[in-house]
Amino acid sequence: MNKATALKFSHLATSNKKRALKRITLNLPSDEAQNLEKYCEQTGKSAIDVIRELIQALP
Repeated sequence: MNKATALKFSHLATSNKKRALKRITLNLPSDEAQNLEKYCEQTGKSAIDVIRELIQALP
Protein backbone atom coordinates (compact mmCIF):
# COMPACT_ATOMS: atom_id res chain seq x y z
CA MET A 1 0.00 0.00 0.00
CA ASN A 2 1.31 3.44 -0.94
CA LYS A 3 2.38 5.38 2.14
CA ALA A 4 0.68 8.51 0.76
CA THR A 5 -2.62 6.68 0.54
CA ALA A 6 -4.81 6.36 3.60
CA LEU A 7 -8.27 4.86 3.75
CA LYS A 8 -10.72 5.51 6.54
CA PHE A 9 -13.99 3.63 6.77
CA SER A 10 -17.03 4.56 8.78
CA HIS A 11 -20.62 3.32 8.64
CA LEU A 12 -23.17 5.76 7.25
CA ALA A 13 -26.50 3.96 7.41
CA THR A 14 -29.54 6.06 6.57
CA SER A 15 -33.19 5.25 7.08
CA ASN A 16 -33.91 6.00 3.40
CA LYS A 17 -31.52 3.39 2.04
CA LYS A 18 -31.60 -0.35 2.53
CA ARG A 19 -27.88 -0.86 1.97
CA ALA A 20 -25.29 0.66 4.24
CA LEU A 21 -22.83 3.16 2.83
CA LYS A 22 -19.19 3.50 3.76
CA ARG A 23 -17.26 6.73 3.61
CA ILE A 24 -13.72 6.50 2.23
CA THR A 25 -11.19 9.28 2.63
CA LEU A 26 -8.37 9.03 0.11
CA ASN A 27 -5.19 11.09 0.44
CA LEU A 28 -3.38 11.45 -2.89
CA PRO A 29 -0.04 12.99 -3.75
CA SER A 30 -0.57 16.27 -5.59
CA ASP A 31 0.44 14.86 -8.98
CA GLU A 32 -2.13 12.05 -8.71
CA ALA A 33 -4.81 14.49 -7.55
CA GLN A 34 -4.03 16.72 -10.53
CA ASN A 35 -4.29 13.73 -12.89
CA LEU A 36 -7.69 12.88 -11.42
CA GLU A 37 -8.89 16.49 -11.72
CA LYS A 38 -7.67 16.69 -15.32
CA TYR A 39 -9.42 13.43 -16.21
CA CYS A 40 -12.64 14.67 -14.61
CA GLU A 41 -12.49 17.88 -16.63
CA GLN A 42 -11.87 15.96 -19.86
CA THR A 43 -14.70 13.48 -19.30
CA GLY A 44 -17.17 15.74 -17.51
CA LYS A 45 -17.44 13.20 -14.68
CA SER A 46 -17.09 13.90 -10.99
CA ALA A 47 -14.22 12.35 -9.03
CA ILE A 48 -16.76 10.29 -7.10
CA ASP A 49 -18.16 8.84 -10.33
CA VAL A 50 -14.68 8.06 -11.72
CA ILE A 51 -13.61 6.28 -8.53
CA ARG A 52 -16.93 4.42 -8.23
CA GLU A 53 -16.65 3.19 -11.85
CA LEU A 54 -13.10 1.97 -11.24
CA ILE A 55 -14.18 0.10 -8.10
CA GLN A 56 -17.14 -1.48 -9.89
CA ALA A 57 -14.78 -2.72 -12.61
CA LEU A 58 -12.70 -4.68 -10.08
CA PRO A 59 -12.99 -8.47 -10.30
